[in-house]
Order: sequence, then structure tokens, then C-alpha cells
Amino acid sequence: MFARPAPPSAPPVELTPPADGLSGHPAVDAAIRSMTNAAELSPADQIAEYEAAYRTLRETLATIDQA
Repeated sequence: MFARPAPPSAPPVELTPPADGLSGHPAVDAAIRSMTNAAELSPADQIAEYEAAYRTLRETLATIDQA
């Protein structure tokens, strides 16, 4: 048997995050801000903020999959 030649690889793409750290998607940006602000809260309150951000991100990704 003969081995197939490897397909040509595409050049790497460099991704540069925005300087403000936001994504441009309102729900995702709100979750990012919420997680950033949570650093100033007590640990118990941080957990609630992180869980809310996780739910928002999960729901947002689910709607992207449906599009």
C-alpha cells in the first residue's frame, strides 16, 4: 500500500484579542465584565457571579449552534 501525501497546511493565523478584552457580542461582553468585577467580591459572591456568567456563555453558545 502507498501512503497518501499529507495535505498542504494552511499558514498559521495570528489572532489578536481586542485591546479592551471584549468580544463584540453583547451577552459575552456582559459575562466578561461580570467575571472581571467579581474579583472585588467576597468568595461566596464570586461563585454566584461565575455561575451566572457560565450560564450566559453556555446559552449564547447554544444559540450560535442553532443558527
